[in-house]
Formats: sequence, C-alpha cells, structure tokens
Amino acid sequence: MISFGEFFSQVFSNPALAVTTLLTMGVIIVNGWTDAPNAIATCVTTRCLSPKLAVLMAAVFNFLGVFVMTMFNSSVAMSIYNMVDFSGNTHEATVALCAALVAIVTWASAASVFGIPTSESHALIAGLSGAAIALHGNLGGINFQEWVRVLWGLVLSSVLGFGLGWLSAKTTELTCRNMDRQKTTKFFRWGEICASAGTAFMHGAQDGQKFMSVFLLGMALVNGQTTSEFQIPIWLMIMCSAIMGLGTSIGGYKIIKEVGQNMTKLEVYQGFASDIAAAICLFLASTTGIPVSTTHTKTTSIMGVGAAKRISAVNWSVVKDMALAWVLTFPGCGLVGFIMAKLFILWF
Repeated sequence: MISFGEFFSQVFSNPALAVTTLLTMGVIIVNGWTDAPNAIATCVTTRCLSPKLAVLMAAVFNFLGVFVMTMFNSSVAMSIYNMVDFSGNTHEATVALCAALVAIVTWASAASVFGIPTSESHALIAGLSGAAIALHGNLGGINFQEWVRVLWGLVLSSVLGFGLGWLSAKTTELTCRNMDRQKTTKFFRWGEICASAGTAFMHGAQDGQKFMSVFLLGMALVNGQTTSEFQIPIWLMIMCSAIMGLGTSIGGYKIIKEVGQNMTKLEVYQGFASDIAAAICLFLASTTGIPVSTTHTKTTSIMGVGAAKRISAVNWSVVKDMALAWVLTFPGCGLVGFIMAKLFILWF
C-alpha cells in the first residue's frame, strides 16, 4: 500500500501519473456536480432546504459516505478495478486509461449542459471498457464476469428503486391517513432533510469507491504492477471524498429542476418517501458490492412515488428522455472511449 508521501513524490517525478491523477480528479469533480444533485433534488423542490444549503449538505455527506463506507466495505471498488484489463504495454495502457477519463468528462459535461441526469457510474464503466477494447484490439480486455454485476446493478437500481418508491409512498400514506396534516408536514420536512442527507451519504459510498479504483489502476499501471487485490489507503479516501465534495459544492441546478420538478410534482412526504427508498437501495447495493447508478436509483424511486399517487402523475415524456440518455450512455461513451484511446495511443 503506497503512502501519501510516496504518491506525492511520484506525481511530481512521473508526468504520466500526474496526467492520470489530474484527469481522475476532473472526473470526480464532474461526478460531484452532475450526480450528487440527484440526491438533493427532492429536498430542494419540496422547499425543505434552499439550494445553497442543500448543496452544502450534500457535499458534507458525500465526503462522509466515501470515507466511512470504504472503511467497512470496498467491494464496489474491487468490482470496477477488475472489470477491465489494462495489462500489456504499460505506456499504451496508461495512455488508454487517460483517453477513457477524457471521454467520461466530455460525455458528462455535455449532459450537464443540457440538464440531462446521465449516470456517471455507467459512463465510467463504458469509457473504461471502450478504452480496454481499443488497447487489446478485441473483447479480451473485458471481464464479463464483473460486467454481469453491472447488469444486475442496472436491474436493481431501476426495478428496486421504483418498487421501493411506490411501497414507501403507499406505506406513508396508509400510516398517516388519520393524522393532522399540519403536524405530519412538519415531521416530514425534517425527515426529508435527513433522508436526503442519507441519499447523499450513499451516493458518496457508491461513486467514491468507483473513482478510487481508477486512481489505484492508474498508479498500478504507472508503476508497472498488475494485481487483482488491493487495499485502499486512508489518504486516498480523504482525497477522493474532498474532491467529490468540491464538485458537489459547484452545484447542478439544471439537473435538480429536471429530476425534482419536471418528472413529477412532489409533496413533502413524497420527497421523504423517495429518498428513503433510494437510500435503502443504494445501501443494499454497496454492502453486496454491486455497482449501481445513483441517478437511476433516485429517479426511479421518484417515478415509483409518483405512480403510487396515479400513473398520470408522472411526466412520462421527461422519463422517456432520461431513459434514452441512459440507454445511449453505454454505447455512446464506450464508443467515445474507444475512439479516443485509439487516437491517444497513435499520438502519444
């Protein structure tokens, strides 16, 4: 396990590691401002917190999620690390990894401009896979056993997110049907803040591990190492969580509006129900080592809450646009990663 001092020294003495580190940091910052807003979208649109306070809360709990959960379970990081094979020519492998990171930033930034809540997790997986295929010239760079976990995660984040959202909303309505509306609204307002904090925490737990694995992959390539096992150092947990918190603090208000307002109109108790559902789903995925999309989980939980009221309460045209963006992420970002890797290897 490399110490922070050794890493810091290598960054300044090895240009390849410096570039890889800067690009990985860029990807984490982009994740912070494009994915983290999903965690607080309902909290903002139900007016439980102002956008500035909600973003600050998300930054803090993203930080805690990366640090705390990784201390107990780093299996998500292992899944991402072992998903692709960058072995072979170390120089070309490092260049291909850098190309994948550029592709991910490009894809995510374009989506953010249009306010489309794409999945950074799937963009990361697609970009790395496309670059690995370009590096090997065939599908030998893909570990399909780990890819199955991604597909399971896609099903989990969509089906379980929707189902838990629907169940949570129905349970809340049934439990509080005879209670004073004014009193329950006050309770759910605070409950919504706590649930949003929990969702932000679990976002950090999921996505932070994914990007730490990229850091470790880059360091292994630069040092000419190949290993399927690793231990995440505490300094890397702190650094990644701080960078993600910084990205979150930048905001992502277009995405907040798209997820929290345009998809379905939520009351305070419904926002609470959707966040509880999303947090539970993310927790189950993190503890079992399945890499899932925070974006998918949160948006499908909101759909489930809206559908619990009535199917027409969900703006299915917005859902259709989101689904199209999700479907295009794998082939789109994968193709960009493949092309950039080929070009980068040719140029550098």
